[in-house]
Amino acid sequence: MPFVHPAADCRVRGSVQADVLLSQWVPLYEGKMVQAYDHRAASIVINPENRHRPAQPRPATLEQHGDLGWLPRPMYWVLETATDPREASAFLAFRDVTAPTNMRSMIASLLPHSGVGNTLPIVLVESDSAGDQAVLLANFNLIPFDFVARQKIQGQHLSWFVVEQLPIVPLRRFRAVSFGSTTAEQIVHEAVLELAYTAHDIAPFVREMGYADESGNERPPFPWSEDRRILLRAKLDAPISHLYGVTDREDVRFVYSTFPIVEEHETAAYGTLQSLDLCLAYMNALSADDPDASIRL
Repeated sequence: MPFVHPAADCRVRGSVQADVLLSQWVPLYEGKMVQAYDHRAASIVINPENRHRPAQPRPATLEQHGDLGWLPRPMYWVLETATDPREASAFLAFRDVTAPTNMRSMIASLLPHSGVGNTLPIVLVESDSAGDQAVLLANFNLIPFDFVARQKIQGQHLSWFVVEQLPIVPLRRFRAVSFGSTTAEQIVHEAVLELAYTAHDIAPFVREMGYADESGNERPPFPWSEDRRILLRAKLDAPISHLYGVTDREDVRFVYSTFPIVEEHETAAYGTLQSLDLCLAYMNALSADDPDASIRL
C-alpha cells in the first residue's frame, strides 16, 4: 500500500462511476516538483491570470522541508490503480525539461509510489533493488556526469536517446572498488539514504535499504540541513569521480568551473565554491583510505 498523501481526498463520494468510488488516489508528480535527491522541492500553484502557463512551482521553504510530514501539493491526482503495478519501494525519476545553461542539467530524485507526468521519466532498475536504485541515483546527480550530459543536450529536453548515450559506472565497479575497508557502494548507500530520506513517505525505500530498528521498523527521517546536504553530495562526487578516472585535481576544478550558476550561489552563501572544496577534501581522504574522515573547511 502506498503512502497516503495527507492532502488527498482519498474517499470519493457522490455521483461518480463505480470504478472510482471509494478508491485510493495518489499525487501526480511533475518535473518541476523535484530537485536532486528531493521529491518535496515545490508545490504546484495555479495563477488564473497566466493563460499560457497557469501552473507554476512554488519552492518549498526551509520550514516545510524541516517538517518530516510535509508533502508538496500537486496539480493533479490519479487513481492508484492507474499507476505502475509493480511493488517498487520507490521510483527513480529525472527531470525532462532542462537546458545546458541551467544551474544543473541532470536532476534526479526518488519518488514515493505515485503517478508521474511526461516531464518526469522513470528509470527502472533491472534488479528492482533499492540499493541499486541508490547507486544509479548518485551516478545521475554526479557533477562529472552532468558535465557530459551538457555536451549532448540540445534544446530544452533531456530526451531518452540522450540519456541512453550517457556513461554510467557499472554496478559491479561500485562493489569492487574500496577505500580502506569501505566499498564505493557502501559510501554511496549511506550518503544517498540521508539525502533522500527526509520525509515519512520514503519509508518503504529505507526499510528495503535496511535502515530499521531491531523490530524491523524504519528509523525516523533525517533532518533537513542545507550545509549537511552540500557536504554529502561532495562526499558522493569524490568516490564516483574516482570510478570515472577523474582524479587529477585540475580536471576536477575544470569540471566544476563549467557550472557558473552553482558557483554564483555557493559563493554568495559561503564565500567560495564550497562543493568543489569539499570534493577535493574528500578526494584527499579517499587517497588516505579514510572515507569516514570528518571534513571541516
